[in-house]
Amino acid sequence: MAFGFENRQRVVVIGGGPGGYEAALAGAQLGAEVTLIERSGVGGSAVLTDVVPSKTLIATAEAATNMGTAETLGVQFFARGENGKPVRPELAINMGLVNKRLLQLAQDTSKDMQASLKEAGVTTIPGYGRLDGSDAVIVSTAPGGTDFERIEADTIIVSTGAAPRILETAKPDGERIFTWTQLYNLQEVPQHIIVIGSGVTGAEFAGAYRALGAEVTLVSSRDQVLPGEDADAAAVIEKVFTRIGMNIRSRSRAEKVERTADGVMVTLADGTTIEGSHALMAVGSIPNTAGIGLEEAGVELTESGHIRVNRVARSSVPNIYGVGDCSASMPLASVAGMQGRTAVFHALGDAVEPFEERNVAANVFTNPQIATVGWSQAEIEAGTIRGTIHTIDLELNPRAKMMGLTDGFIKLISTTTSRTVIGGVVVAPNASELIFPIALAVEHRLTVDDLAKAFSIYPSLSTTISEVARALHKVL
Repeated sequence: MAFGFENRQRVVVIGGGPGGYEAALAGAQLGAEVTLIERSGVGGSAVLTDVVPSKTLIATAEAATNMGTAETLGVQFFARGENGKPVRPELAINMGLVNKRLLQLAQDTSKDMQASLKEAGVTTIPGYGRLDGSDAVIVSTAPGGTDFERIEADTIIVSTGAAPRILETAKPDGERIFTWTQLYNLQEVPQHIIVIGSGVTGAEFAGAYRALGAEVTLVSSRDQVLPGEDADAAAVIEKVFTRIGMNIRSRSRAEKVERTADGVMVTLADGTTIEGSHALMAVGSIPNTAGIGLEEAGVELTESGHIRVNRVARSSVPNIYGVGDCSASMPLASVAGMQGRTAVFHALGDAVEPFEERNVAANVFTNPQIATVGWSQAEIEAGTIRGTIHTIDLELNPRAKMMGLTDGFIKLISTTTSRTVIGGVVVAPNASELIFPIALAVEHRLTVDDLAKAFSIYPSLSTTISEVARALHKVL
């Protein structure tokens, strides 16, 4: 569906992250006049300071891990010493080069996205956007600036993202105390980094820096790392973290982080202190919704400041939509992109099918990774829904044995009667790839028999998905 020129809808998108970017492309595809306002660069923080650089760092850490464990597969690295005898070389990490590469990759990704918008006919304006009522957006060169341009809009898409939560007693300085957006100027691997927070971000960075050779202390206020994930999966990651020499301080809450003469000191709630060279604050995020005119325009916010939206990302004001981390939805780039497309399709009258958040696949980029989709084992055990669960450890898989893998599993959850696949967990290298067939099964309500009938390559890790599905077969 495309609109005639005389009826072109004016769509203004505030924020060029994954949600805003996809919204802008979708609007242009449908023939709308689209203007995108972005203050730091197309791609937003997801591309420039968050997802792209962090996952590139993690990929580097995985490469270091693979080199370090290659000897178990019979691959040995030696150099010749002065006496002609083999000398084992040290694994060296050039942190300056690592960070230079990942920042360049982030910039290149942003440029590619900018080129796609230009080709699609989207007008991109650098600056800060704020609502002027429900029918216009003001663009300024600085937050609340007086040098501005007013752009009228039929539809407004707010995609301003979120920022790291800052504690008054642990303010980042970008030198010794960091948020996860500030780590990429380091020229050397931290001698001892203390990670505050054991959620997804904290666990990912803790694992990566340990693999790169840093001493790591992970401060967790909960009984187990990754408290929001499948309990069995979290237990595997904690076991791996302990095995690789990470110091995990469970049931410990950080009250204060201070600079010392040559590092940092973290004070815990019980009065004990931990000293290190650097500290990473991974204590959540807050939406970038303050001071951009949302409440004045009548947009309803949650207590946390997120935009309250329905399943098509529409806010309480009919022509204003909220997508991505600034909305009260799952804080994932994939969700933001889907919301952006859905919002524009809905606003411009195209066919739209609201997506089901429960069917969203999510991944934790630890080593091994954790991927999940659908209903969880905790919900089954709580009686929220009836289901049957089956798990097979990855170490039983022939391909895993060939690769020297010992950690991980694949878990499927099906309804008790019809055996429809309603959930799954994968703990494995590249779990983010292996979860896809399970996500398809959940989305399209396939049964375990449907999943088992599909051919899997032998030998492959995906064979275990078929095995778990076959184990859940029941003669009706």
